[in-house]
Amino acid sequence: MNNPEQTISEFKSKSGLKRIFSAFGYSMAGFKSAWRSEHAFRQELFVVVIATIAALLLPVPAWQKLVLIAVFVLVLIVELINSAIEAVVDRVSLERNPLSKNAKDFGSAAVLLTLMLALATWLVILWPLFAGR
Repeated sequence: MNNPEQTISEFKSKSGLKRIFSAFGYSMAGFKSAWRSEHAFRQELFVVVIATIAALLLPVPAWQKLVLIAVFVLVLIVELINSAIEAVVDRVSLERNPLSKNAKDFGSAAVLLTLMLALATWLVILWPLFAGR
């Protein structure tokens, strides 16, 4: 990107059906990389699988099942974004730097907040079921 007048990256994909297939391939590569290199992603994916099975078996309306599953899928989404932030920070420099630490800590905090949201959602939906109401 040495051309100062270039407004988009030379790596930006083209349009059309080929772009859709390419994007799907990049997404699958991202999942494979996350599975291989991110312990937290594997742990959270295990929780998502268990939570999905549990949600589908619970005697709650379909929309609540969807919400119970969705909040844990959101955890995976935020974890992938956090992993992307960590990869970019490490790509820029492996030196310790307060700004790099902040970026990584912010990503981690986002994952924690998402996990807390997921747990709160499960509690709110399941409390009446198990509290006898």
